[in-house]
Amino acid sequence: MARFLTHGRGFALLLLLALSLRPHPLRAPEPQWLEFRSAHFTVVTDTGDKKGREIVLRFEQMRAVFEQLLARKKVKMPVPLTIFVLRDDKRFYQMAPLHNGQPISAPGFFVPGEDHNFIVLNGFEDEPWRAVTHEFAHLLLNYNYPPTQGWFDEGFAEYFSSIRLDNKQVEMGSDPELGLPYSEDPLGNQTETRNPPKSFTDLLNGWVWLSLPDLFTMRHDTSSYQEGTHRTLFYAQSWITMHYLLNKDKLSETGTYLGLVQLQHVPVEEAIQQAYGMSAAQLDKAVKDYFHSLKQLQQDQQSAQQAGNTNANRPQIEHFAAPLGPDDIAISARPVSETNAAAQLAEVMVRLPERREQGLKEIDRILKLTDKNGQPVDNEVAHRALAWVHIEKKEFPQAAEELGNAAALDPNDIWNRYYLALVKYKTAQTNHEEMQGLANMMIDLKVTLDWYPEFAEAYNLLAMARMEGGGAASAMDAMKEALALSPRNEQYVFNQGQIQEAAKKWEAAQAIFERLKSSNNPQIAAAARHQLDELPTVRKYGVSPSAPKRAAQASPFDELEQEAKKRAQEQSEPHALPNKRQTQFAKGILVSVDCSRAPAAILLVNTGGRSVKLRTPDYKSLLVIGEDSLSCDWKNRKVAVNYRVGGASDGDLISLEMQ
Repeated sequence: MARFLTHGRGFALLLLLALSLRPHPLRAPEPQWLEFRSAHFTVVTDTGDKKGREIVLRFEQMRAVFEQLLARKKVKMPVPLTIFVLRDDKRFYQMAPLHNGQPISAPGFFVPGEDHNFIVLNGFEDEPWRAVTHEFAHLLLNYNYPPTQGWFDEGFAEYFSSIRLDNKQVEMGSDPELGLPYSEDPLGNQTETRNPPKSFTDLLNGWVWLSLPDLFTMRHDTSSYQEGTHRTLFYAQSWITMHYLLNKDKLSETGTYLGLVQLQHVPVEEAIQQAYGMSAAQLDKAVKDYFHSLKQLQQDQQSAQQAGNTNANRPQIEHFAAPLGPDDIAISARPVSETNAAAQLAEVMVRLPERREQGLKEIDRILKLTDKNGQPVDNEVAHRALAWVHIEKKEFPQAAEELGNAAALDPNDIWNRYYLALVKYKTAQTNHEEMQGLANMMIDLKVTLDWYPEFAEAYNLLAMARMEGGGAASAMDAMKEALALSPRNEQYVFNQGQIQEAAKKWEAAQAIFERLKSSNNPQIAAAARHQLDELPTVRKYGVSPSAPKRAAQASPFDELEQEAKKRAQEQSEPHALPNKRQTQFAKGILVSVDCSRAPAAILLVNTGGRSVKLRTPDYKSLLVIGEDSLSCDWKNRKVAVNYRVGGASDGDLISLEMQ
């Protein structure tokens, strides 16, 4: 101790000397934000390098455990997920969802979305990631497992939520709802909790259980991730049933059962007999016997009643090696500015209805920031978040303006291109009109998919854009990709039915709408019934009686394709003569550029007396004078063109000069 004091005293003298020579007082550095990326997750945090990497590892481990438990060859993540870990618990609770007017007590929450999922964790707490394991299990199920019944999903999510991880081992299987009958303050003082909620073990120790057919037929929709209390007999029995099925290797039989009841509409009791080789009563007894054989559950229940015990070191029922460790995953890190981090957190807040106004105020504050010279400091993320709010409120011109501001600040951010495509789709859908700028919309979506190949919603929008352009076959290809990535998304299934109808595949369309009319989602069910009501008229007359009166949006490729094929065939013949088609020069206004079948493009040029459609097989290699290259966004620009005549109102473009 004396040695420590001696060195400490010397250090103190040096520090005083340094302070006396320093012209400005020392200030504590602002917490540095870092963004960590692995193959599947993005974590943004101000808790430091060690904590950030630990959170990435835990989510990668949970993903791998899910893959093992349900024997998935590949786990998909068709909606990008960003995880925030906040060092300041005050900041966490200021943005956390409210329950009865107060911030939730859990150290983590999940914010779902069609285009972006968010998880926010309180980095001040130990293992805050455990607070979202239930929702994370649902997320993985929704993207990687066929539609099931409520008991299956809830049972698996509860089983999964018992998980504990370190760098070497996985533990799970204990009662996930087993709490303590007292609370503890930061000083360790314990206060008894009045009427503590019952654990699953406590509920299952009672005399009354739901019959297995009743459990298996209870409707329980978790698609919105909005759930009430889990401490009910439904959740308890679902948990122990999945506990039994997983540990007795009966997932294959369970898949057979689900196929029988969901696809072949076999009665539940008959399906149980066929799938499991035992009656419902026998399976029910097997699950109860299994529960009573797990002595650890009863020991945990008794231990929890004793003051001084905690949940932290409770032994788990199952132990196995961690599928991944710190050395098995590559994690990159880069700094994030405080302003950008604040804008991203505001983007989360505006997606929570009760925090939206707070998030908008934060965005307004960010957009009013100035640099040391008093010049405004703009922020791309803040503009993008505002665009999302405008889209939600169906204020599409304002959304497009904000996206334009965002793209001007960061032209390389693919999110802006995705949201521009979404604005075009939502505008047409809301106003019952044609999608504007189909070609550029499809290009933006293809760029989005190059950036994030598993983005299901981008495939969905691409499918609807292709259907609008008349390409039912290519639309179906894109929709199949969307459904492969998100097999439980009933909106995608409904859109698939619309594409089948557009392709005049009446029986296939009818089968889809018949299945959806009994959906748990009332909007989907109502829309499916409406489609079935109108299907006979559509089949007879080729148009829906309630369809908006609008002209079909024909692609210029449709009318030029045959001519282009004919010319290509002539030029590819062995004894074809040299191309003697007349070359013409013209000046006019470039009305539009259609790049929907890139790299080919169609330019519509108004030469005064008439409009000419000019084709180039590769717009990127076209000779363009006055600009670096052709842009698919060009409109109403003066041009001069050289082209070979191909018909009365079309031709092959040779060169383009910007005037």
